[in-house]
Amino acid sequence: MNVAAILKLKGRDVLTAPPSTKLLAIARLLGEHKIGCIVIVDGDGSVSGIVSERDIVQELARAGTAAMDAPVEACMTKSVVSCREADTTDQLMGEMTAHRFRHMPVVERGRLVGLVSIGDVVRMRIAEAEMEAAAMREYIATG
Repeated sequence: MNVAAILKLKGRDVLTAPPSTKLLAIARLLGEHKIGCIVIVDGDGSVSGIVSERDIVQELARAGTAAMDAPVEACMTKSVVSCREADTTDQLMGEMTAHRFRHMPVVERGRLVGLVSIGDVVRMRIAEAEMEAAAMREYIATG
């Protein structure tokens, strides 16, 4: 299974914001939409960063509540690890585990085309295992 299959099931909608967005507005968006991260994009639509709940908590611990008035670019993760639609779920799990993050933007030709979470990957892997088990049961029953 690959990223394209995940996006086909879950959709390609991604909540984004520009780097100048205040951290308080980002926190509100995360709460409103019940999501764990927002991809930060430049005016041309390219990914310039990603901000997660963890980033916000770390910034609050560092700077206190004054951090909420700062632009998100002050605390976002700037070195974003992204994937492509052709990447496999094994590749995603390896990257997410190695770098200790739960969300990965999907980028094709420099443009954001989707977002995959570790939950999406786990759901896909479970579905794949269930399909293999069903095929094995069918093979045994008819073989």
